[in-house]
Formats: sequence, C-alpha cells, structure tokens
Amino acid sequence: MAFCKYSTEFIANSKTEIDNIFLSDYLPFAQPQFVVVYIYGLYLCGSTSFDNSLENVAKTLNMSEEDVVGAFEFWEEQGLVKVLRADPIQVTYIPLKNVFTANKLFKPDKYETFNMHAQEIFQGKRAISKTEYSEYYDFLERYHVEQEALLMIMQYCVSTKQKPVGYSYILTVARNWANEGITTASQVEERLHSFEEKDPNLNEIFAILGIKRSPYVEERALLNKWLNDFGFNMEVILHIIKTYKKKGRLNFEKLDKILTKYFEMKLLSSKEIDDFEKGKEELYSLATQINKSIGLYYENLEAVVENYILKWINMGFEKALLLEIASYCFKNSIRTLEGMDKTVGKFYKLGLLSLSAFNQYMNQVLADDSKIKGILDRLGIERNVSTYDRTNFKIWTEEWKLPLDVIDYAVSLSKGKDNPIKYISRVLADYRDKGIKTLDEAKSNSPIEEKSAVKSNFSGRSYSKDEINALFQSIDEIEV
Repeated sequence: MAFCKYSTEFIANSKTEIDNIFLSDYLPFAQPQFVVVYIYGLYLCGSTSFDNSLENVAKTLNMSEEDVVGAFEFWEEQGLVKVLRADPIQVTYIPLKNVFTANKLFKPDKYETFNMHAQEIFQGKRAISKTEYSEYYDFLERYHVEQEALLMIMQYCVSTKQKPVGYSYILTVARNWANEGITTASQVEERLHSFEEKDPNLNEIFAILGIKRSPYVEERALLNKWLNDFGFNMEVILHIIKTYKKKGRLNFEKLDKILTKYFEMKLLSSKEIDDFEKGKEELYSLATQINKSIGLYYENLEAVVENYILKWINMGFEKALLLEIASYCFKNSIRTLEGMDKTVGKFYKLGLLSLSAFNQYMNQVLADDSKIKGILDRLGIERNVSTYDRTNFKIWTEEWKLPLDVIDYAVSLSKGKDNPIKYISRVLADYRDKGIKTLDEAKSNSPIEEKSAVKSNFSGRSYSKDEINALFQSIDEIEV
C-alpha cells in the first residue's frame, strides 16, 4: 500500500494539461477513440489512486482491450508514447517537445510502395538514404499528406531542376504547399495544371530577364501568387519588370519583394504604381532640400522619407511651407528632424498647412503684436510682447468679442495702476458680464472720462526677418 497518495477529492479538483501541439497537429487527424484513449491515459498518469490496468481502462471507456492496445500502438507510431511491455501492457508517455527530435516507429509495410516509387523517381542518379526516408515519413505523418501527393511533388521537383535535387528542397516545396492546404494527389495535380497554364507567361518573363532555362518550382509558385493571390495581371507584372530591369539586375526574389510592397500598398495598376514612384522621387527631393536647410546629411533617405516627409505630406502640408519651416529651424538652432517634427506639429495644431495660410496667420499675429505693443507703450511698459500678453489679447478679442475701441478705453482707465494689465482684464471682464459691446456703453458705465483714444490701423505689408522670428517665437510657445 502506498505511503502517500492523492485523495479522490484532490484528484477530482486537479487538472490534466494537454499540449497545444497535440491539439493542433494530432487530434484533428486521429480517430476519435484514439484521442479518447490518449487523453484518458494522460489523466491516469497523474493519478495513483485509480486502477489503471488494461482491463479497467477498457471497461471505463466502454471499449475492448484490443481497441485500447491498438490505440496505444497508433500513438507509439506517432512517437507520443512508448509501449514498454506487451503482456501485461505498460505504456510510457513521451513529452511532445521530445517528439520532433526522436525517431518514430513505422510499420514495415506502411511505406513499402512509397519507398519503391520514390527511388524510381531519381532514375538511378542517386540512392535515397535511410535518413531521407525517415524525413519523408515524418513529413507525411505530421502534415497528413497523401503518399501519392508527395510522390508527385518529388517527381515535379526532380524534373524541373537541372541539377540533382536534395530532399531538403523537396520537403521545402511540399511543406509550403501543405501549409496552403494542398495535401491530396488531386490538389497537387490541380496546382501543377495551373502551373502549366502559366508557362507562356513565365516564358515571356524569362525572355525579358534573359533567363535561358526551364522555370523552377518556386518561380512557378511565385507567379501563381502574383496572379492569383495578389491580383496583378501580366501587363502590370511585365511593366514592373521592364521598369526595374532598366535600373539594374533583377531576379525573381527581388521582383517578389517589389510586387509584395505594391500589393500591401494596394497599388495594383500600372498607373497607380507609376504615379507613386513619380511622387516618391519628389519626396526624396524634398527630403534632400529639408536636410540641406537644417544642416543634415543622410546617405540613405528612405528612413527620412518614411518617418518624416511622408508623414508631413499625409498630414496635408504644402512642400513650400515645409521648406520655410526648415529654414526657420536652422536659424533658431533646431538642427534635427525630431526638432523640426515638433515645430511642424505646432503648425498643424494651428491649421497652417499651406504657405498662403501661413502668410495670413503671420499678418494677423504681427498685427496683433503691433496692437499689443501699442498698449504696452501707452502704459509705459518697456518690453517685448510676451505669451501672457498674446493670451490676454486673444481672450479679450476672440473669446469675449470686445471691439478694439472698448479695449483702448479700458487701457486709458488703467494708467497709473500698480498692475495695469491685470486691471484691464478686470475692467473688460466687467464689460463682458454686463453685456457692454460699444464704446459709448463703456463710457457711460465708468465715472472716469476718456483722456485719449488710440486707433489701431493695420494693413498688409512686407515683414522683416526680425518680425518673422517674432512670429515663429509665438508659434514656438504653442504646446503640442
């Protein structure tokens, strides 16, 4: 009798873990009763409280003892268990992580016909080794591919390659097709037939590329992907080949990367692709100009275009404005693309995307600064216009919607006060609360007579470099 053992309640509340590999690679392809035996046996492995004899297992699962033994023999063939003894039967479960590195046991007659036909395919050019056969068996078992299907793939690979084909190449093709769901002989036949239909297209491609041999399996597969999966037509594919052939050496691998890029960008017609490439050249040119403006040099502009230029253009910025921003960044010691990106963000927040919008905004800022400077001068405050001043002026005019003559009157009332700007805000806030909108209303509300009035006259004019810097300074004060 065991010194220690689990209680029935403890076992009932425990869990039996099943590897995901079993659920994905074995369960879908095994007979239901085989799966039941494997899982129940796994459950018994973690328990010492139950009678797990063959007789009791068969009775519990309502199966014959022969069926239970047959199930374990199947799993032994798959490499998941090992039958240590036949009478009485004793089974050991093998961790699935070890299954892929262990040699599986296969019934001698299971692959007898496959072995004979497989060797015939090589027509005496080389012999198939025991290791190679084992790799084929493992592939057939793991991917659940029909033997005839693999033989057809082997025949195709051997016939299309000019040099002797190794089993690694054959299995690579077979795995790729199996992953696409091609596991039966009829499906392989259908794929090969589709390849034959595309041979004239491949011949045309080979002629342009200057390739003088029969197409390889992977080349046929790529063309099939371009036409069927990606949706390109031959006209577009040939157009791309001719375009890139002029730029240098081109092979199928490089062509596949190019077509994949266009497919991911949803560019499927020759016009869409040509328009993109033309625009891309302009983006690279703009990147060069911007880098030059802020004092940078990048040998490879691809990252600059993808991370910055394309982003700014997609935000809606006009190229001319981006160059102006770059010039400003250089003058103000902003010598990185990250720094310029922050400045661009401030413009975007203001809705300034074109040079004309920028000029309009600049005129407005300079006009407001001129008015604010006039207020400061009248109050005897000798300093430059600050962010605080601009914020106050914006509140007075845009949020409270008070006219300039009312603001000027409030300025006249604030002269001699300890904090005149603060006093102006209080007076104007009082006007706002009382609904005062005209100068006459303001005068009638205040016992202080107006001593002077300042009229703000501003018209469009050209601006100096100092004024431009003042404007950009105001923009820099915006947080993004």
